[in-house]
Amino acid sequence: MTKIEKVDNGNKGRFIIYENDEFAGELKYSRPEKSKFSIDHTAVEKKFAGKGLGKKLVINAVEYARENQLKILPHCSYAKKIIENL
Repeated sequence: MTKIEKVDNGNKGRFIIYENDEFAGELKYSRPEKSKFSIDHTAVEKKFAGKGLGKKLVINAVEYARENQLKILPHCSYAKKIIENL
């Protein structure tokens, strides 16, 4: 079972993805301004590569940003590629 949780530390945070309760990867973000949401880095453990977990992290982050009316700044090249194809 896949689970994603959001950990927010003010101007920075991350979305963490678990597969069967095991850490599988994360997406790190920052909030350079109140209205902006910067996706800084996305990584998935090698053990879980090729299962679409990175894409799930990006989609989850994009949904969060849109729900909160934040401008998305995809500084992570992987996230930028996924967002362009949404």
